[in-house]
Amino acid sequence: MTINLQKHSPQSQTLQPDRTSHPAPDVAIFLRELHGGGAEKVLLNLARGFIDRGLSVDLVLARASGHYLSQVPPEIRIVDLQAKWVPLSLPKLVRYLRQVQPERLLAALHYPCEIALWAKRLAGVSTRIVVTEHNHLSIESKRIPQLSVRLTPLAARLFYPWADEIVAVSQGVAEDLSRITRLKRDRIQVIYNPIILPELFTLAQEPVEHPWFRSGEPPVVLAVGRLHPQKDFPTLIRAFAQVRQVRPARLAILGDGPERERLIELIESLGLSNDVALLGFTQNPYAYMAKAAMLALSSEWEGLPTVLVEAMALGTPIISTNCKSGPAEILAQGRYGELTPVGDSDAIAAAILKTLAAPKRIIDPEWLNQFTWATCTQQYADILGVSQPKMK
Repeated sequence: MTINLQKHSPQSQTLQPDRTSHPAPDVAIFLRELHGGGAEKVLLNLARGFIDRGLSVDLVLARASGHYLSQVPPEIRIVDLQAKWVPLSLPKLVRYLRQVQPERLLAALHYPCEIALWAKRLAGVSTRIVVTEHNHLSIESKRIPQLSVRLTPLAARLFYPWADEIVAVSQGVAEDLSRITRLKRDRIQVIYNPIILPELFTLAQEPVEHPWFRSGEPPVVLAVGRLHPQKDFPTLIRAFAQVRQVRPARLAILGDGPERERLIELIESLGLSNDVALLGFTQNPYAYMAKAAMLALSSEWEGLPTVLVEAMALGTPIISTNCKSGPAEILAQGRYGELTPVGDSDAIAAAILKTLAAPKRIIDPEWLNQFTWATCTQQYADILGVSQPKMK
């Protein structure tokens, strides 16, 4: 069994038992892979925050693949467990913990959180394990038919009590997790995601080549997210069909996923092929956000939707379903954006039309501060028990 460590070198290194050549990092972060999801982006942002504070970081991946892999800074050591299936990463993670013995490991998503907890027990090490919950589990487990997803509430109830610390990304997620696990609410800490990075504003100024975003074109409603049933893009597309009957506009959706063909069929059946575009995944959605007339989120459930914070920081008007959980917290119960019922295309259409006709809302900088890179990185450093070097 081998474990590969990489620092953006074409030559992978094999992890050997000699810890003098591979010293323990200040923080290890364990994920499945680095595909284009919000949670993966958040953990990468957090890793960058630790590096910026002068800490060493191991990014331990069940499989080193995904859109964000190219964005990993060279200072971060990538540990590729090369597991074809996430549960198969357990014995290699056990070996990593025994050999490297990091003082602390942060895990996110299912089942990396449960695997990390089991790995600590099997490895017999003192590594401090912090698990983070990014989704509203009780809804997710009912809406997605996969057995592995159906079992996540049970897995959390059985194994999350083993964690040294438990973090939820929103108050709604924390309350839901408390009910599922039967843990006291004060056992779960809430830390918002480190979303607002300094370069967000620079990236937002980059040009967008798509002709819809040129000056003088009809307003563009932008949606960003994986093409997955959770995001409920069919309801958004049906709502946009109503908007299109009232005034010229366009809908652009950034993201890839299993629902692509189904969404194309819906777009064609509604006669919207000239006004709705599925633009695929992009490394820089901020340039699109800054030039869009608004950002729309139609999700059936969330944890803390990253795109709402990004759009809010850029001053882009927002409409969102009032799903569990996160949108109401981010938008201050509707103060900073329109909230609509889940699955209601009529309400979404009305909110789009209202937002297109309304002036932009002014966001309190203090409100945005709770989602900044510096604030959230500090809160994670505190809960991980990392010393607090000064920011560079």
